[in-house]
Amino acid sequence: MDTIQLIWLGIVQGLTEFLPISSSAHLVLLSKLLGWPDQGLLIDVAAHAGSLLAVLVYFRVQLWQMMSACIAPGVSKNSEELRLVGHLFVATLPIVIVALFATDWIERYTRDPFIIAITTLVFALLLAYAALSARELRDEYQLSLRAVILIGCAQVLALIPGTSRAGITMTVALMLGQHRTAAARFSFLLSIPTIFGAVVFKARDLSTQAIAIDWSDLCLVIVVSALVAYLCIAVFLRLITTIGLIPFVVYRLALGGALLVFL
Repeated sequence: MDTIQLIWLGIVQGLTEFLPISSSAHLVLLSKLLGWPDQGLLIDVAAHAGSLLAVLVYFRVQLWQMMSACIAPGVSKNSEELRLVGHLFVATLPIVIVALFATDWIERYTRDPFIIAITTLVFALLLAYAALSARELRDEYQLSLRAVILIGCAQVLALIPGTSRAGITMTVALMLGQHRTAAARFSFLLSIPTIFGAVVFKARDLSTQAIAIDWSDLCLVIVVSALVAYLCIAVFLRLITTIGLIPFVVYRLALGGALLVFL
C-alpha cells in the first residue's frame, strides 16, 4: 500500500470511529470508488490502535479518577466513578460474549455492500427518532442497570457492518433519557474496552500469519488515526451541544444512498 492510501485509511478510521456514521460503510465506499485493495489485518489493527490511543489520551483525567476509585473504593467522592466503572464493565460483556462465538459467522454473512447500505440507512432513521424524541434528563453517572444492559446489548449490533458503534449506543442512550453529551461521553468511554478487545482479537489472529511487518507504515497509520480521532472527539463533543445529531443523520442517509447507487 502506498503512503497516500495509508494516510487516507488513518483519516477515515479516525473520523468515523467516534462519529455516528459507520466506519465500515466509508471504507467499503472508498475502496470501491478508488479501486483500493483490502487494507489487510495488520493495517486494520494499527488503525484501531490509533483510535484507542486517542480516546485514552482525551479522557485521561476521568480515566485516572476511575482508576483511583477502584484503588480506594471506600472514599465517598469516588463512588460515582466506581459506579461508572461497573457500568462500563457490564455494558462491555454482551459484545465480548457474542464476538467470542459469532464473529466468523457475522463476517461471513454480513459484509455484503448491500447489507452495509441498508444498515446505514435503517440505523440513521433510528438515530433521527432518538434525537428528535429525546428527553435528555440524565448524565452518564445516572444510568440504571437496566439502561446499561440495554446499551451493551445494542452495542452488539455494531458487529454488523454499517451500524456504527457510536451511533447505536448513542441512539439507545438517548431513548433511555440520557443527555446527548452524556450519551456521547458514555459511548466514547465504552469504546475503550471494546476497541481494546478488538485489537487483542485481531492481533491474536495476526500472530498466526506469516506477515512481514513494515514498521514505518504501521506507525504512520497509528499516528494519523490517533491525531484525527482525538480532534474528532474534541470537536464532536462541542458540536453536539449546538447542532445536535440530525446533521449526522442526513449525512448517513446520503451515504447509504451513495452505497446503493455506486455498489
